[in-house]
Amino acid sequence: MAINRSSIRNKIYIIVFRSDTRAGKLFDIILLWLIILSILLVFMESVESFRRVYHREIRAAEWVFTFAFTIEYILRTYSARNAGRYILSFYGIIDLLALIPGYIALVIAGGQYFIVLRAIRLLRVFRILKLTRYLYEGNVLSQALKASMYKITVFLSAVITLVTIVGTLMYVIEGEEHGFNSIPESIYWAIVTITTVGYGDVSPATPLGRLIASLLMITGYGIIAVPTGIVSVEMAKATAASVEPCTSCGKPIDKTTSNYCSNCGKKLRTE
Repeated sequence: MAINRSSIRNKIYIIVFRSDTRAGKLFDIILLWLIILSILLVFMESVESFRRVYHREIRAAEWVFTFAFTIEYILRTYSARNAGRYILSFYGIIDLLALIPGYIALVIAGGQYFIVLRAIRLLRVFRILKLTRYLYEGNVLSQALKASMYKITVFLSAVITLVTIVGTLMYVIEGEEHGFNSIPESIYWAIVTITTVGYGDVSPATPLGRLIASLLMITGYGIIAVPTGIVSVEMAKATAASVEPCTSCGKPIDKTTSNYCSNCGKKLRTE
């Protein structure tokens, strides 16, 4: 009896891409657990005492995970309605990046630690568990960040200009005898100071240098609040623009992405 490749491909598609079916949801849940376990394995491998005792077992487990994710990627590429579109999609690229570290580890020591990129694949949990509220909040945050991009870019440009000027001044004022060995190192000090991190590895010793440092520290407190305020305002605007109450049950609805109310099922708009 001839094998219907189209039917097999469709069944694979339903399992690996559709989380609204029993088989698809089970597949995705198993996949999420494999991702979590592979990441935990990388964490444990970084512990020297654990790595020394279980080195062989860790390597074997890493290859099992890599092989499993490779098979999954092949199945997704084979069954996708448009393989090229999947490969170049966000999740397609992340799926591929999750495989590469396992093979890089063969030629580059420590390459396996980039396996933590698989953590990005955990974003699928929102789709699998139908956490639509979180998807809505993510959409609002994304819109706010996009709207804030130009303002924050201008703000960061001003900050970079400020630390460049202050760093150069400190190099001239303090000099190499006080640890300011070059302009780039002085700019590094200015960045550490203005962000109120304060590592203390380089510090001014002259009265004028300390005065400039004090002014830069005070300025840093005000600077930190600026991007927070920009994003907060844009988030408020994005929330107001994307939400409207359902006329049937009153539940807030993201009108930019929803055609039906997720609470009562009422159709929100007509074609």
